Amino acid sequence: MFDLRTLDDVSLLAESVELECKLAQGQDGKGELPKDFWPTYSAMANAHGGVVLLGIREALSGQFTVAGIENAGKVRGDLFNGLSNREKVSANLLTDDDVQEAVIDGRTVLVVRIPPATRKQKPVYLHGRPLGNTYRRLNDGDRVCDDETVKRMLAEQVEDERDARILTGFGMADVDLESLRIYRQMLRDEKPNHPYLEQDDLAFLNSLRGWRRDRQSGEEGLTLGGLLMFGKWSAIQDAVPHYFLDYQ
Repeated sequence: MFDLRTLDDVSLLAESVELECKLAQGQDGKGELPKDFWPTYSAMANAHGGVVLLGIREALSGQFTVAGIENAGKVRGDLFNGLSNREKVSANLLTDDDVQEAVIDGRTVLVVRIPPATRKQKPVYLHGRPLGNTYRRLNDGDRVCDDETVKRMLAEQVEDERDARILTGFGMADVDLESLRIYRQMLRDEKPNHPYLEQDDLAFLNSLRGWRRDRQSGEEGLTLGGLLMFGKWSAIQDAVPHYFLDYQ
């Protein structure tokens, strides 16, 4: 969890794949959302997410100091206005809770937490055109994705929609609980404090998008992705008769 409270916290900052600092002063010095925020938003959304700090100055030595934003409310409003404009950016991933004010030494800094986009949301791109306007975070910079990477993201959108399809007539009885247990153990080994680990099997499967409820129809059940990942072999054959594993 990212936390920023004191000048000592600021002195320890270093830009990385998941952290970017921007001055955000504007021409009048009172605060303005910088234009280069948007490539960073796209890049972090298409990678693993990250945090952007607005109101932080970087010295030539690489040391960061607090500049602050005098009119933080305006900058915050401009940010959400931009997120709502599909000509600016293709998807809004942020809620009010993702944009917080931190007051350090009497100066206000905006802390913007950008979550990773789902496969269905990717690519997150700018200016209404994915090719040439899709970014991905690499090291501490925002890099333009090549056309093949963007096309692959677009193809995965379609595949994600298929995986999320609810299978009528299939339920928890079709789940191989031992496979689910093994996956839970793998997650525990990798991230022992992950909140999913406290859930029962159905809630765990739902969090993994293996179980879904359609809000419009009220239908709920095992998804195609959930069945292929955790289903019993007989149930998989019933749902996808021509399915086979190709070992290479």
